[in-house]
Amino acid sequence: MSMYSANTVKIIIFILLIAISLNFLIQGNITLKKNNYKNEKNLLILKYNNKNYDNNLEKINKDIIFNKIIKSEKKELEEILIKKIIIVKKNDTFSGIISPFLNNKLKNLVIKNLSKEFNLNNLNINQKIFLYENNKKILKKIVLPINFSNNIIVNIDNDKVNIVNEKIEIIKDIFSIKFVINTSLYKDGINAGVPVSVLIDLIKLYSFDIDFQRDIKKNNKLEVSYETLYNPVRNETAYGNIKYVNLEIQNKNLEYFIFKTDEGFYDYFNRKGKNVKKALLKTPLDGARLSSGFGMRKHPISGFNKIHKGVDFAAPTGTPIYAGGNGVIEYIGNNGGYGKYIRIRHNNEYKTAYAHLSKYNKNIYKGKRVSQGDIIGYVGSTGNSTGPHLHYEIIFQNKQVNPMNIKLPSGKILEGNELKRFDKEYKEIYAKHLFSLYE
Repeated sequence: MSMYSANTVKIIIFILLIAISLNFLIQGNITLKKNNYKNEKNLLILKYNNKNYDNNLEKINKDIIFNKIIKSEKKELEEILIKKIIIVKKNDTFSGIISPFLNNKLKNLVIKNLSKEFNLNNLNINQKIFLYENNKKILKKIVLPINFSNNIIVNIDNDKVNIVNEKIEIIKDIFSIKFVINTSLYKDGINAGVPVSVLIDLIKLYSFDIDFQRDIKKNNKLEVSYETLYNPVRNETAYGNIKYVNLEIQNKNLEYFIFKTDEGFYDYFNRKGKNVKKALLKTPLDGARLSSGFGMRKHPISGFNKIHKGVDFAAPTGTPIYAGGNGVIEYIGNNGGYGKYIRIRHNNEYKTAYAHLSKYNKNIYKGKRVSQGDIIGYVGSTGNSTGPHLHYEIIFQNKQVNPMNIKLPSGKILEGNELKRFDKEYKEIYAKHLFSLYE
C-alpha cells in the first residue's frame, strides 16, 4: 500500500511539472504575440494617422543605429579628427610649431622619429603643416608635405609614434595655349592665363637666343604646351615641364621640343635635333630692362667718360640672379666698387661676373659647383651704384666682352639612334600639342 502510494505521488508530481511547463510556454507565446501585435498596431496607427510616418520611421532607425554605434564603437567616435592648417612663418621651427600641442617627452619623440625621414631645418616660409586633433583636443596626427607628390604622416597613439611616407599618385595632363604678344611676353602671357612658373621657364629657355628688350615686337605669336599635375589628396595643381613651344619672331619660328637624352637629362631641341641651349646666358635674370650697354659711356657717379665692361639690367631689389652657365664659384664677396660680387669659372676660356648684389644665395660659396639657371644671388645696389640693378660681365680669355654680341657656343647635337628616337618623340609631342590646343 505504501509502495503504491509512493508511485502515485511520483506520477502526480511528473504531471504537475509538465502542466507548469506547458503553462509557461503558452503564456510566453501569448505575451510574444501580444507584444508583436502591440508593435504592429502602433506602427499601423503611426502609418495611418501620422503624415510623416516615413520620416519618423527613418529617424527611429537612425536613432537605433546611432545607439548601437555609441555602445559598440565609442572609441572610434572619439577619434573623429579635426584638421588645423599651420603656415610656416619666418623664424618658425617645427619644434616651436608643435610645442602647444604635445608635452616635451612626446614632442621630442616625434622630432626624433620624423628627423629620420626629413631634415626639419628645410622647412620653407609659407609651407603648410596639417595637424589633426580629436574631440578632446589631443593631437593624433601630423601631415608634413615634403614635395608635391609626397607626404610624411606622423601618427600619435598615446606614447607611441608611427611614421608613414605617403606617395601620392599624381594625375598628369597636357595643356596648350596660344596668344599674341602686344606688350611683353610676361605680361601678355599672364593675361592669356599662362602660369607664372611656366612663363619664367619660357623666359629662361629663350634667353639663349633673344634679347627680350630689343627682339620682341608687337604681334609676335607664341604657342606652348606644358604639363599639369593634380594632387587629389591635397586638391592642388602644379605645373611641370614645357613639352613644346614655338615663338614666331622676325619671320622665323623658334620651335623647341623637350627630350630625354641617353645620359638621362631633359633638354630642349629643335626639329633637327640641335640643342637650343648655349653655353652661357645672355640675360641671367627674369624680366629685367637693359639699362646700360657695353662700351664707352659717361660714368653716372664720377661723371668721366669710361668704358663700361659689362651690361646693366635694371630690376627690383631682391630679383633672383641665375648662374649664366655650368661652372665653379671662383670668387664671392665684396669687390670694391662692384659691391657684393660673384665670379663663376665655366671652363678655361669663359667666366661670368655679377655685381652690386643685395645678398648671396645662402647655399653658394667659393668652390661650389653650380648649374646653369641656379639662383646664386639677388639684385641690389651695393658698391658704386645709383639704384638696384645687376652688372653682368662675360669674360673670354680674361677679357670682358659684350654679352649681347658674342657668339656663344652651342650645346649638344643629336646623332645616330638618339636622333632616330628624337624624330619619333617630337612628332608625338607635336600631335599631342595640336590635339590639346584645338580640342
